[in-house]
Amino acid sequence: MRFYYPDVPVIPLPPGHRFPSGKYDALRAVIDRDHILGRADLLPAPLASRDDLLRAHATEYVDAMLAGAVSPDTMRRIGLPWSPTLVDRSRATVGGALASGRAALDMGLSGQLAGGTHHAHRDFGSGFCVFNDLAVAALTLLADGSVSRIAIVDTDVHQGDGNAAILGGDPRVYILSVQGAKNFPFQRVPATRDVDLPDGTDDATYLAALGNALHDVWDFRPDLVFYLSGADALAQDRLGRLALTHAGLMTRDRRVLEQCRQTNIPVAIAIGGGYAEPIEASVEAYANTFRVAADLWQL
Repeated sequence: MRFYYPDVPVIPLPPGHRFPSGKYDALRAVIDRDHILGRADLLPAPLASRDDLLRAHATEYVDAMLAGAVSPDTMRRIGLPWSPTLVDRSRATVGGALASGRAALDMGLSGQLAGGTHHAHRDFGSGFCVFNDLAVAALTLLADGSVSRIAIVDTDVHQGDGNAAILGGDPRVYILSVQGAKNFPFQRVPATRDVDLPDGTDDATYLAALGNALHDVWDFRPDLVFYLSGADALAQDRLGRLALTHAGLMTRDRRVLEQCRQTNIPVAIAIGGGYAEPIEASVEAYANTFRVAADLWQL
């Protein structure tokens, strides 16, 4: 099996910036240290091409971002300063989603140690998201005939407005978004199904709501699932506002991934959110998602 990581330097950010860009390298270190992926290959994610990006994004936006000609207002909405490294990192995230989707179709399971850039819309980025990895991957795989139906199971605590804006209304795509009811973004685009949870939601309440919603995903009978495993539902997360434990998140991961395994639906994993204090708690949540996958597929 094949998994992917962004082989790009850490995004340069000013001191005190609230985006913990080093968390991805920290995850890679835990994955390597604990041999979590077993016999699977961990490969550099390919950089998405301009043509790839245009599957989901407007030409003017893509070209401006690639050239560094975006406006200050555009970058303020994204929340990150423009840099060549940011562009390469964003392209690697999209490339990793597409590569992991193809690998999952070949072998049943794949994923990347990044991803979940679900706030990026067709003609603008938002919420630390430049390009929308899952939207590009879904539209590409649908266009080339690799699949007829795709489901996105999005458990980032922030609603996937970009996914819904780009893919919403396409009968070939089912989007389940399980999120905090009173969290970013405050102007939302409805997904196929939104599950809104109150602040302080605990493990049992969360898992019951997820279980109910997943029935509709399986009834859709997707050819491929993109699973966005959000670490920001963790109680320690600064931006999450829910109250799940690591055990609760692992149970969530197992319920999604085990159903894919049992029904032979290929699944590609992306990770999202993750702003805990200390950040090691988020890194552990990410790593646990891959631990669950490795256990189910006996990697």
